[in-house]
Amino acid sequence: MNGEPAIGHSLVRDLVPFRGRRAANLVPRKLASGPMPWVIAIMIALTVMAAAAGLALGNLADRARADLSGALTVQIVEANAEMRAAQAQRAAELLRADKAVAGLRVIPQDELAELLAPWIGAGGGGGDGGFDAVPIPALIDVQLSTLADTAEIARLNAMLVSEIPGARVDAQSDWLRPVYDALAALQYLALALIALLALTSAGAVWLAARSSFANHRKTVEIVHLLGGTDRQIAQVFQRSVTIDAMVGGVIGLALGALAVWLIGGQFAAIDSGMVAGGNLRRLDWLVLAAIPLAGVLLAMLTARITVMSALRRML
Repeated sequence: MNGEPAIGHSLVRDLVPFRGRRAANLVPRKLASGPMPWVIAIMIALTVMAAAAGLALGNLADRARADLSGALTVQIVEANAEMRAAQAQRAAELLRADKAVAGLRVIPQDELAELLAPWIGAGGGGGDGGFDAVPIPALIDVQLSTLADTAEIARLNAMLVSEIPGARVDAQSDWLRPVYDALAALQYLALALIALLALTSAGAVWLAARSSFANHRKTVEIVHLLGGTDRQIAQVFQRSVTIDAMVGGVIGLALGALAVWLIGGQFAAIDSGMVAGGNLRRLDWLVLAAIPLAGVLLAMLTARITVMSALRRML
C-alpha cells in the first residue's frame, strides 16, 4: 500500500467512470506484502483454537450429562460388615423389582478397597488403620430407564429407607456438579477470548485502513474532483483489506486446525472415556471453518466504516 499511484491520462482527459482496474490501482498492493495478512492469520489461528476448546468442553459436558442422566448410586451405611452385606443384597432385590430400574451392580468390597487404598491404606486389620479399620459404605451402581430427576430419586430413597434405614440414594450427576461448573466457566472464558480477538482484529484493520487512507489522501482528493463518490473510494480500500483478510484467514485456519488436530491426538492417547467425550464433531469442524469467513466480513465492515468516516471528515 505504499507509493502514490498515477491517475491514468484517459481518466483525467475523458472522465472515464471510476471503476474496474483504474479504481483498483488507487491502492496498489502485492499479495501478502505487508504485515496485515500475518496479523489476521495469527488472530484467526488463536480464534480457531479458542473456539475448538470451547466446543470440546461443551461436548464433554453434554456427554457426561447424557451418560449420568439416569445413573444413581445407593449407599448402605452400616458399621457391621455382615449386616452391611445383607442390607446391600436386600436393597438390590428391591431395586431389581422396581420398573424404573434398567440395571444395577453391587460394587464388590475388594474393588472398593482397591479404589480407596491410596487414601486410607491397604486392608491390614487391627488398630493400625486401613480398610478393615474404617467402615466403608456398600455401594450399588443403578441405571434407570428414565431420567434421574428429583422426584424419582426421592421415591426410590423412600422405598429403600422404609426397610433399610441406612440406605441413601444419590444422583451420580450431582457428584460432578463442580466439574460441570468448571467446564462452563472455561467455556465462558473461551467466548471472552474469542470476543477479545475479534476486537483486536478489528482494531488492527482500523489502523491499517487509516494508514492506507492517509498515504493516499492526495489521490483520493483528485478522484473526488474527477467525480468519484465516497462509496466508490471506500470500495477500493475495502477490496484491498478483503484480500489481506482472505489470505490471512486461509493461513490462520490452516495453522489453527493443525494445532487442534495435534492437541486432539495427544488427548486421544490418554484413552479415557471422559476425555473421548470431548471429541469434535462434524458440525464443530464446520463452525471452525466458518471462522475465517466471519473474520473477512469483520475486516470488510471495519475497513468500510473507517474509510467512510475519514471521507466525511475530508468534506
